[in-house]
Amino acid sequence: MTYSDLNSLTISELKQLEKEVARAIASYESRRRVEARAEVEEFARKLGFSISDLAATDGGKKRAAIAPKYRNPENPEQTWSGRGRKPLWFVAALEAGKSPDDMAI
Repeated sequence: MTYSDLNSLTISELKQLEKEVARAIASYESRRRVEARAEVEEFARKLGFSISDLAATDGGKKRAAIAPKYRNPENPEQTWSGRGRKPLWFVAALEAGKSPDDMAI
């Protein structure tokens, strides 16, 4: 089919062609994914591993919790480590004339 053939199609025929092309692309990608997985599994098997052995992770490093550095004088349950965005209560206290040292734990 050439571009001049496409110009002779109706809108419904073009939309049908579009759907068929989308299905063909999805089918192609699916087949390639299956082929790639089979190749990877074969390669891993030759090395004595399975895919799940190679894909297993140690979970990465976990960050330790940061101890709070500041406490809201009006609500002691609200604390802030001093990292990240300042909480509203901290900003309000600063605007009210308090210093960070006044709220330090």
